[in-house]
Amino acid sequence: MLGDQRYLFDVPRDVAYLNCAFFGPRLVAVTDAGRDAIDRTAKPWVISPADFFEPVEHLRSNVGALLGDDGEGVAIVPSISYGVAVAAANLAVGDGRSVVLLHEQFPSNVYPWRAKVAREGGAIVTVNRSADGWTAAILDAINERTRVVVVPHCHWTDGSVVDLVEVGRAARAVGAALVVDASQSFGAMPLDIKEIKPDFVASVGYKWQLGYYGLAYLWAADRHRSGQPLEEGWITRHEAEDFAGLVEYTDEYEPGARRFDMGERSNFIGVAMAVAATDQIREWGIGEIAETLREVTGRVADGAAQLGWEAAPENQRSPHLIGVRRMGGLPVGLAEALIAANVSVSIRGDSVRIAPHLHTTREDVDRLLTVLDAFS
Repeated sequence: MLGDQRYLFDVPRDVAYLNCAFFGPRLVAVTDAGRDAIDRTAKPWVISPADFFEPVEHLRSNVGALLGDDGEGVAIVPSISYGVAVAAANLAVGDGRSVVLLHEQFPSNVYPWRAKVAREGGAIVTVNRSADGWTAAILDAINERTRVVVVPHCHWTDGSVVDLVEVGRAARAVGAALVVDASQSFGAMPLDIKEIKPDFVASVGYKWQLGYYGLAYLWAADRHRSGQPLEEGWITRHEAEDFAGLVEYTDEYEPGARRFDMGERSNFIGVAMAVAATDQIREWGIGEIAETLREVTGRVADGAAQLGWEAAPENQRSPHLIGVRRMGGLPVGLAEALIAANVSVSIRGDSVRIAPHLHTTREDVDRLLTVLDAFS
């Protein structure tokens, strides 16, 4: 369990910021790294060729380590939709085959596959959550026609969890690929690449990852690292560090998943901020973050239940993200009351989505519960 870490965050004491699933709270060190990078890039005469590569490799290594792997499988991309598009471009579906998705899954996981089956044939199978949670329903949907299973680690609306190990095992049994959206879990919930054995994992970099809006991460299994990138940029090519030799064109890519990197991946400001964020997450440890936040979401669940609000059963929810609902739907005026009380959460569907981080205090939770009590 980690102690009070609020001093590391730039969150005023009078704000109950419980909205990390919307946008991660800013670490002071991340802001400082961004400002330093702005100052540095104001003097382009001090920028060297190494500055295009070394910070990116630091970030790549951090992301790989947080996934339980080295950095060779990590690509630096601009968004979750870009990462999922890379996966879609390198996986086959076809007539008579299907892609399994979840009901109300985040749109960036849905549109690339709808476009793919419209172009190449196949069908989308949408899974509804069962009383036993997502995992049982997903396993029921996987069959010999399944070619790709696209799931999050936890659902973005309420944190309800998917057992990726079980889903991965079922997908492999029928020869299907597994694509994971870890945007709402990476950095706050352990994700073991070696145990899950996915084909691709994509995550944004600005939610639980506490970094820069405009950078995201894609991990590709070794069997896909010789695949087709979306871009054909100069910086992903062999010996791109030799600026004088860039006109000596080559078809050879740098090793690992670097071929999938976006153009202008060196984004000096964004990469500096992401490095500071991932350095801090590595120092804390994802397991320690998860267990600390599990206590916070447990207090939210218990307090909300006493007021007549419902959350998913403990065995179906993630440690860091929780949604609470009320029979009959959300009451009129709730969103406005939360804003007036300086409580920042998100309304997603019929759920109040509550997403604390290590800056969250008991007083923050009490302030949220006071507002919920007024509508009970």
